[in-house]
Amino acid sequence: MKIALIGYGKMGQAIEQIATAKGHEIVLRIGIENLEDFTLENVARADVAIEFTSPHSAVHNIRKCIDAGVAVVSGSTGWLQHWNDVKDYVTYKEGALIYASNFSIGVNLFFELNSFLAELMSKHENYHVALEETHHTQKRDAPSGTAITLAEQVMQKIKTKKVWVNHISDNEEELEIISERIDPAPGTHKIKYSSAIDDIEIIHTAHNRQGFASGAVMAAEFLCGKKGIFTMKDVLNL
Repeated sequence: MKIALIGYGKMGQAIEQIATAKGHEIVLRIGIENLEDFTLENVARADVAIEFTSPHSAVHNIRKCIDAGVAVVSGSTGWLQHWNDVKDYVTYKEGALIYASNFSIGVNLFFELNSFLAELMSKHENYHVALEETHHTQKRDAPSGTAITLAEQVMQKIKTKKVWVNHISDNEEELEIISERIDPAPGTHKIKYSSAIDDIEIIHTAHNRQGFASGAVMAAEFLCGKKGIFTMKDVLNL
């Protein structure tokens, strides 16, 4: 498989290491120092593009790869207000896209656990639920895309929570997400249910970027040769 890396920071380099170890070829590496090389002709050399950039450039990057006829695995977060437009564009162009707020296999299993626990806890109104997430100081968005996904899962099951907020709140309709940025911290997410009697919490802690990178390569392998829009649930058959 030939891969274009759109975003060649620490995550892109971790993806390259895993992809090449599995026998894949990196045919294009795009970072801030060589944006002029991000052309349709260059992207078209790849079978799949793996895109990890910023909220401000993700939509443009995805569209450009789709225009080049290349499937896209996107792990950029903070741009989902444009999701419907991107989804319609990919469908119109008969392209292929996987977006995930987190490609880690462990995190995607954690998503399933979070949804199941929220359903159980929805029957017990004496528990207060809140989220916490901790990342390194270079993390540009807060809360993290993973935290937002977790919060949305909770709100799907616990109907008293109407909206998530990124601060401490005493409004019972608001679901708190508390964000911290400290170094070094690849990523920790916690969902805590508290009552006067006891606490129940689930935690996922990433030790490094390898889990994210491995999942992104797995997603690219799954997407290669396909058309349509998929999720990590499809990749992992969850």
